[in-house]
Amino acid sequence: MNPETLVRDHTIYACVMGSRAFGLATDGSDTDRRGVFLAPTPLFWRFVKPPTHVEGPAEEQFSWELERFCELALRANPNILECLHSPLVEHADDTGRELLGLRGAFLSRRVHETFTRYAHGQRRKLDADVRTHGAPRWKHAMHLLRLLTSARDLLRTGTLTVDVGDRREPLLAVKRGEVAWPEVASWMARLVEEGEEAARRSPLPAEPDRRRVEDFLVRTRRASALQPGPYDEVVQGVVRGGGGGQR
Repeated sequence: MNPETLVRDHTIYACVMGSRAFGLATDGSDTDRRGVFLAPTPLFWRFVKPPTHVEGPAEEQFSWELERFCELALRANPNILECLHSPLVEHADDTGRELLGLRGAFLSRRVHETFTRYAHGQRRKLDADVRTHGAPRWKHAMHLLRLLTSARDLLRTGTLTVDVGDRREPLLAVKRGEVAWPEVASWMARLVEEGEEAARRSPLPAEPDRRRVEDFLVRTRRASALQPGPYDEVVQGVVRGGGGGQR
């Protein structure tokens, strides 16, 4: 089964991310699509395993296999968590809706470490641009402010909100280069301090609910194994204890 077929026939959840999901889109903005596919369980019984992710087949499209997606979400990967909370959902089957119902199980105070680590990396790149060119890449500066705000609010409330809402215009002013870099840098520093304070008081649990997520994954894999399809002979051989047969 080729990667494009996995995405086309086995996607359980698909959404729009990037500026359109953040509420920061302008006339020239791309449409970034992200998704989660469930590789049929019998594919994992072979020496060559299904891919953990697939780029494409459409432009600006990227998908993860369910297990990889859950692993990254449990680690509080910022991009994955935001994908799971996108306000622009394009597709969700029964399994996808169950995944969405687990959004709270992935959230924990780990987000402070992961979001902050990612933010520090982006800030170093901005500082390098300022030293080299006299100014940062303003679009990247805008998105770093958005990320720091999102992390702070998540730690304060326990809820991840992707759309920037009424912060749209101040953030777009940064993107257009209308706010001086010292003011932007001060804004970032304030958000970092507020994030530290929020982490100390956060209603989020210390760790994600890994057991609940794993139970979902095991049930989903088992249900996939029992689905009729091109792997019937393999499945029946395993169920009867006769192995997968010769290849």
